[in-house]
Amino acid sequence: MTDQTTRPKRRPARPQRPGQRPPTKSAGQQRRRPAQPAAPEQFIDNLRIERIVGAGAGIGFDEDGLAAFVPRTAPGDVIRARVTRRQGKVYHAEIAELLEPSSMRIEPRVPDFDASGGLDFQHLGYEDQVRIKGELIAEGLRRLAKLDPVPGIDMIPSPNDWHYRSRAEFQIDHATGAVGYFAAHSHRVVDVEESPVLTLETQALLTTLRDDMAAGLVPKTAREYRAVTGDLGSVLESTSSPRSRTVIRDVGGETYRYSAGCFFQANVPVTEAILAEVVRIAGEATAAEGLALDLYCGVGLFTLPLARLFRRTIGVESFKPAVGFAEANLANAGLKQTRIVTAPVEHWLAGDRSPLGRVALAVFDPPRSGAGKAIIDNLAKLKPAHVAAVSCDPATFARDVRDLVAHGYEVVSVKGFDMFPQTHHVEIVAHIRRREA
Repeated sequence: MTDQTTRPKRRPARPQRPGQRPPTKSAGQQRRRPAQPAAPEQFIDNLRIERIVGAGAGIGFDEDGLAAFVPRTAPGDVIRARVTRRQGKVYHAEIAELLEPSSMRIEPRVPDFDASGGLDFQHLGYEDQVRIKGELIAEGLRRLAKLDPVPGIDMIPSPNDWHYRSRAEFQIDHATGAVGYFAAHSHRVVDVEESPVLTLETQALLTTLRDDMAAGLVPKTAREYRAVTGDLGSVLESTSSPRSRTVIRDVGGETYRYSAGCFFQANVPVTEAILAEVVRIAGEATAAEGLALDLYCGVGLFTLPLARLFRRTIGVESFKPAVGFAEANLANAGLKQTRIVTAPVEHWLAGDRSPLGRVALAVFDPPRSGAGKAIIDNLAKLKPAHVAAVSCDPATFARDVRDLVAHGYEVVSVKGFDMFPQTHHVEIVAHIRRREA
C-alpha cells in the first residue's frame, strides 16, 4: 500500500464552463448499488385444476379467485403450484407437487417432457385426450364465435395414438452433440434417441442423423434437419438446403408429389379422414351449381378431388414450389379444367373477382393464425353458397366462424380430427352455409 507521503498528488479540477455537464464518474468512482435479494418463490397451495383451456394448460383458481394456468395438468388434479410469472390478475405456474392426482392421469411414456417434442397430453388417457379436444373446440365457438347453441362436435380419433408422424424436424447442437428437440420455451436442444410418435420409417431417419452426427458428417452450418417419408421416397436434409427432394404419397385415392420443404400433413390416416369430410361437404355444394375455390391450396390436397366434382376449380397458393407441385399433380391426374393462382390469398381476394361468376364452394385451410377478418370480408363478397373451413387452432377457427356468421352464414356441422395424439393440437373441419342458399 502507498503511504500518504508517497501517494501521487491529484491534479486540480478544471473549472467548469457555463452550460457544461459535470464530468461523469469512472466505473471505479461510481457508487455500487447494494445487491438486491432474490424475490422469494411464490406458491399456490391446494390448487384444483378445473379444466383444460387455451394452449393445453389446466386452469384453477386461488382463494382470491385469481386464475392460474398450469401446463401438464389434468382436470381434477390438486397441486401445489409454483408461480413462474404473473400478468395482471392471472398467474402462470408449474407443478411443484402433485397432491391428489386426477383419475384421468396415466404414466407418461416419455417422463422427461422436454425430450418428448411437445407431448403435453401424454399424461392423459387417450379417450380423455380426444374428449378434451372436443371441449376446446366447443369452448372457442361459445366464447369467441358467440354461438348459442353450440353445435355438437364429432371427434375423429387417430387410428394410431403413437408412431403416427411421417414428417418431423430435428434440432442440432454442435457444442454438446445433442440431436433432438428444443426444450419448451427455449433453444436448448434435448438429446433424443427415440421418439415414440414417429413412424418406424421416420424414426430410422432420426437414427441416421444421429449416426451422421457421431461420425462428424453433419456440417457445422446445419442447425435443423427435416425428415419426411412417403409411400415412395424418404428425405433427410438440412432445412437450409437450397433444393429439396421429392416424395410421393397416396391419400384418399389421389397421388401427391411434393418436396420435403412443402407443407403436407404428418398423420396420413387422419389426413385421409379430413379429406373425406371436405369431399362430403363438396358433394352437397355441387347442387349450388358454380365453381369451387381452394384457398391456401398447397400442393393440391383438396384441389384434386374438388376438380373431379366441379366443372371449374381454382386453387390459390403463395408458395411457388407448392404451386409447381399442385400443377404437376393435377396434370398427372388428367385434371385440366383447374387453374392454380400464385398469389397470397389476401391479395387475390382483395382484387375484383366478380368475373368468376357463382361460387358454389370455398375451401380454406389457413395457417395457425387463421384467415382473419379482412380475408373473410372479401371472401363473403363472393357469396359462396357453402364453405368448408379447415383449421388447426380452435381460437382462430372460432374467430373466422364468427366473422362468417356476421356475413349471413350458419354453421351446419363441426368435426374435430386428432391429427397429433399426445398433444393439445387438433384439426377442425366445419361445414358453413350461406343462409340464402
